[in-house]
Amino acid sequence: MRLFVALSIPDAVARSLLLIQGGVPGARWRTREQMHLTLRFIGEVDGRDMAALKDALAGIDAPAFELQMHGVGQFGNRQPHSLWAAVRPNPALDHLQRKVDNAIRRVGQPQDAHKFTPHVTLARLRHPDMDKLREWLTHHALYTSTTFAVEGFHLYSSRLTSDGSIYRVEEDCPLRSFEHLGEEFDDGEADD
Repeated sequence: MRLFVALSIPDAVARSLLLIQGGVPGARWRTREQMHLTLRFIGEVDGRDMAALKDALAGIDAPAFELQMHGVGQFGNRQPHSLWAAVRPNPALDHLQRKVDNAIRRVGQPQDAHKFTPHVTLARLRHPDMDKLREWLTHHALYTSTTFAVEGFHLYSSRLTSDGSIYRVEEDCPLRSFEHLGEEFDDGEADD
């Protein structure tokens, strides 16, 4: 089973992201159901490893926090392959991502080769019209969502179909409630 860990995106934020999709020939826009913010890609695992991952992720202790989408960008400079919405810098998000990464590595999964760049993928690109792409990036550069609460994260499975990936939540992992937000979190290496 192919797995990843991500934050879900609230409906109001997803609607605002859907509104900025369009106008780039060669873009395959993501559906509402495909929108999430990946904390860590895991890849293919068997049932035993999945059980260990669920246990490790369920044991993460981190505070709830607020997040806001801000700005857009592309991956692939000379050969753009995807468009995304960015996230305002957030120490609590970085803290959670480190804890997730550490928990996954502790159960024997390899380190992620990619640097964590918090974003929500909006489209996959195939031979896009470069002028229209630049126009889209310029037009939506100041995109900003409402601020939203992050009260948990999820372990997802992914199944590839001819219509794109289908995601299913395999495990819900709540964060510490907002009433504890005044507590400081350790900004160093996380010891779950």
